[in-house]
Amino acid sequence: MSREEIIKKFNPTKDNILFILHELQDNNPEHYLAKEDIEICADYLKLPYSYVYSVASFYTMFSLKPRGRNIIRLCSSPPCHLMGAHSLLDYLKKTLKINVGETTKDKIFTLELTSCLGACGVAPAMMINNEMFGNLTPAMVDTILEQRRKER
Repeated sequence: MSREEIIKKFNPTKDNILFILHELQDNNPEHYLAKEDIEICADYLKLPYSYVYSVASFYTMFSLKPRGRNIIRLCSSPPCHLMGAHSLLDYLKKTLKINVGETTKDKIFTLELTSCLGACGVAPAMMINNEMFGNLTPAMVDTILEQRRKER
């Protein structure tokens, strides 16, 4: 779907800015908002580029740089931290050979932290794209990552 087709799904009102940005980001194969996405949104809503950019850079759900096919969001809330999320973060960084905010060379994974996934009962937890995983161990993480590597 083109950028023009995406934005025209919404009324050109300021209160649709988040919906438009989400759709534009979801439409991008690299899961981020390109400069052109911000420009078309600003033009359509008759807002300054700087305003749309500030919205996109404020919310952690948006990215302004390319990301991998699978976005790993590891929960860093106190319950997850107490249940071993910090150790899992170290494990993920070592296994994927990237740091938080980086993407693997093969563009399959991007590693991010999130403040809460609302899955305290199954801590430690992470989300990959829209799928939640809980009660994680390094062995479970290995299995999940291997499954994701096989998907195309």
